[in-house]
Amino acid sequence: MNDVLADRVEITYYTDPLCCWSWALEPQWRRFRFEFKEHISWRYCMGGLIPAWSNFIDPLHSVNRPAQMGPLWMEAAHLSGMPLKNTIWAFNPPASSYPACIAVKCAENQSHLAGETYLRLLREAVMIKGENIALLETLESIAESLEKFSAVQFNLKQFNRDMENGVGKEKFRSDLNEVRTKNIKRFPSIIFRSQGIDPLLLKGYRPYVVWLDLMNKLAPHIKRNEHYSPEEYKSYWGTILERELLEIEQRLS
Repeated sequence: MNDVLADRVEITYYTDPLCCWSWALEPQWRRFRFEFKEHISWRYCMGGLIPAWSNFIDPLHSVNRPAQMGPLWMEAAHLSGMPLKNTIWAFNPPASSYPACIAVKCAENQSHLAGETYLRLLREAVMIKGENIALLETLESIAESLEKFSAVQFNLKQFNRDMENGVGKEKFRSDLNEVRTKNIKRFPSIIFRSQGIDPLLLKGYRPYVVWLDLMNKLAPHIKRNEHYSPEEYKSYWGTILERELLEIEQRLS
């Protein structure tokens, strides 16, 4: 491994657009990416949380039908402070997370930034607005909104072609194989790798102090950026929620 990689931490984030705990973790994940952005690289692996309700079961949270997902989202909202429209599971429950996973891979096929931005828009749509992201028209509408982002190079026609020609499905199939091979059974699961150190795994919702402790164990020589203003942080992300801003304001108190 060369000297450049020796000074970087590589991250694989196993997640799903319908994972409420991944949404709950956004304040920490965004802060981490901002404060360590010069020293990390990351990629997302879509987990396929809900193939279909007919063969879905979450024994950890005793969930096997849509109505049982609502209380879990309420718990995630209460613990994290992030907004979650749990009523979607009573009135318009997504039948599967597979279409959204495929759509993320189609956006990602154009660029890492397009995939990441599209995933965020998906989560905002379902978690905040209560939109059904299992529906093709919803996925297309979100893609149309992504095309308007000047900072993201994204072609809507290419996205639609990749949704139809199997490119997105094939890339998602590769992600599913990786999830099975790595025996990932919980989302979010995040693997951190650095030269000469055994990989470290972070599972589930964790406060930021846990992230810092993990980085100190993995790469103690890497220093994070602690000197920035809330205005700089807001400008970097463009759109930001109150809870996400609170995450970085805590360091100033």
